[in-house]
Amino acid sequence: MSQTLNNLLTLLNLEKIEEGLFRGQSEDLGLRQVFGGQVVGQALYAAKETVPEARLVHSFHSYFLRPGDSQKPIIYDVEVLRDGNSFSARRVAAIQNGKPIFYMTASFQAPEPGFEHQKTMPTVVGPEGLPSETEIAQSLAHLLPPILKEKFLCDRPLEIRPVEFHNPLKGHVAAPVRQVWIRANGTVPDDIRVHQYLLGYASDLNFLPVALQPHGIGFLEKGIQIATIDHSMWFHRPFNFNEWLLYSVESTSASSARGFVRGEFYTQDGALVASTVQEGVMRNHN
Repeated sequence: MSQTLNNLLTLLNLEKIEEGLFRGQSEDLGLRQVFGGQVVGQALYAAKETVPEARLVHSFHSYFLRPGDSQKPIIYDVEVLRDGNSFSARRVAAIQNGKPIFYMTASFQAPEPGFEHQKTMPTVVGPEGLPSETEIAQSLAHLLPPILKEKFLCDRPLEIRPVEFHNPLKGHVAAPVRQVWIRANGTVPDDIRVHQYLLGYASDLNFLPVALQPHGIGFLEKGIQIATIDHSMWFHRPFNFNEWLLYSVESTSASSARGFVRGEFYTQDGALVASTVQEGVMRNHN
């Protein structure tokens, strides 16, 4: 396992304080506020710690209420809503400075047989031969602000290879569609629950900025504000995050200073393993 992946898994593994109460640390990705995917991943970890091991998360719905401070720990308070014959439901509150910054409601189910169908995976080039985001960032190092240079150029816990690169520092007009290949940079432990909360973390990458593409704007351009309002995810089938997944994202609407995006994760052989939906604030202060 790479050191950066080990560091991320350590970050997502919370300290148990009391029954249903956990504490997590935060990571500064160069933007001061906490990365939303981190809060999602930590909340999923907290919730699954209160659920029978055989039951896996199949969906969650969450709201980001306040910006998180990456310099302070986060408390996760898990409420047991229900443990039924087939499903378990949990509500998680993420708290900083005595106030909730995030709420999640998650549902868990033990796998069982049933009807099967899925959307067909889009036809795109495979990950082999595509440059990674880290390699692309290294080629643009001279353009990166000092505060972002260290974060963008360092080794990362997830390897991401864009099918088409969209420069966050200088956008270009493009259709509101983006595909990236993504996998763990190292070996994830053989526990599907770990793969799930790690994918929850990854689901917030290359997501909301897709709604800026029709407007020719990169999300790191001066005067641009984007922030997640809500984020939902459904886990359809088992997967292995040590192997490549295609994250295919589209934005179907932007209005009233809000952007809307949805995405799907596919294995290389075309199995749809997860779906995502997010709405967020998008403002141009220029």
